[in-house]
Amino acid sequence: MRCVVQRSGPAQVTVAGKVTGAIDCGLVVLAGFAPGDTTAELTWMARKIPRLRIFKDQEERMNLSLSDVGGGILLVSQFTLYGDCRKGQRPNFVGSAAPDEARAMYTKFGDLLRAEYTEVQEGVFGAMMDVALTNDGPVTLILEREAAGDA
Repeated sequence: MRCVVQRSGPAQVTVAGKVTGAIDCGLVVLAGFAPGDTTAELTWMARKIPRLRIFKDQEERMNLSLSDVGGGILLVSQFTLYGDCRKGQRPNFVGSAAPDEARAMYTKFGDLLRAEYTEVQEGVFGAMMDVALTNDGPVTLILEREAAGDA
């Protein structure tokens, strides 16, 4: 499993002109799934993300978590995180989970995130989405947890 986490001001996802999820501030999480990802990887990621201490305290140090600042999470499925661009000009997506498998993992991951942190908004799996955000900092992290990987 791979996630790109961006500290954000206002952010929203729009599908066919309709806002499907929005936050005032917090984290925009782009989530990609690989074949073989298990509940262990999803659970690890769902616990890790809300606890990241990447928000500024009074001394301007990244020392506060999402709950400390009262932010939300905007979750967006992103199979292109497993795009391999090492050969040629067109990305190869063989490292991404098949759509049905990825949909199940995305749904499970959203449920696990909500179990850890209540303020979770989402995009629409498999839809063409417009994602608008104000990257705060900018702070962008890449988190990865492979099946049978280290914690």
